[in-house]
Amino acid sequence: MLIPVLLTILAVGGCTMSQPLTGTIVDLTYPFDEHTVYWPKNEPFHWEKTSWGPTQTGYWYASAVYSASEHGGTHLDAPIHFAESGWSVDEIPVDQLTGEAIVLDIRAQVGSNPDYTLQVDDIAQWEISHGPIPPKAIVLLYTGFGQYWPDKPRYLGSSTPDDATTLHFPGFSAEAATFLIAKRDILGIGIDTASIDAGQSRDFPVHQILGRANRYALENVAHLRRLPPKGARITALPMKIQGGTGGPARIIATVP
Repeated sequence: MLIPVLLTILAVGGCTMSQPLTGTIVDLTYPFDEHTVYWPKNEPFHWEKTSWGPTQTGYWYASAVYSASEHGGTHLDAPIHFAESGWSVDEIPVDQLTGEAIVLDIRAQVGSNPDYTLQVDDIAQWEISHGPIPPKAIVLLYTGFGQYWPDKPRYLGSSTPDDATTLHFPGFSAEAATFLIAKRDILGIGIDTASIDAGQSRDFPVHQILGRANRYALENVAHLRRLPPKGARITALPMKIQGGTGGPARIIATVP
């Protein structure tokens, strides 16, 4: 009986306590371990057992410590990451961390250009088939790069993946991000690559645009192939780090 209650809680803003969720639950989160991809030069994930085994009095006890950069693995970028006055992780209202998932598939474009960025025309083409993107949606960009996780050189598109100037992977364009915020009033955006800005970006305009608008980003989102273009509902719950610029997030989707 605990499962329906939990699912209802996770659907904040979408269902009332008398309307439990139905459908398939999809985990869009990569596990954190020694293979987790982090942005070049950022501290990787470290996990170490401090106690592990039976105690002298006979019961089992296990504990460990971990450390990592805020920006690696499946995580959320808070607005303050690129905007001085933007929300930190703990300041993002929890009702803005859930919404309808809109999945824009640009695998065809990426197949011929790994540095491709989503264009406003791509959004227009999606809307011809599926209707306007609704307000308060979370827009996810499906590039196909998730197939390379956690192969760091392939995922980051570089034989020298620790050098941020050599990266090649797709992202959002500044124009598309501006359109989604100004014309579609989205809650946030997400992507199945290491950054919402394309790998060759040097000044990260999409991060800046999102931050100034107090919107967040989800990066390294897993398993986007399992979501439909529209109709699923996504919930992204980051570690609530006070003052944090980002943090690991457990992201789930409910597919009708």
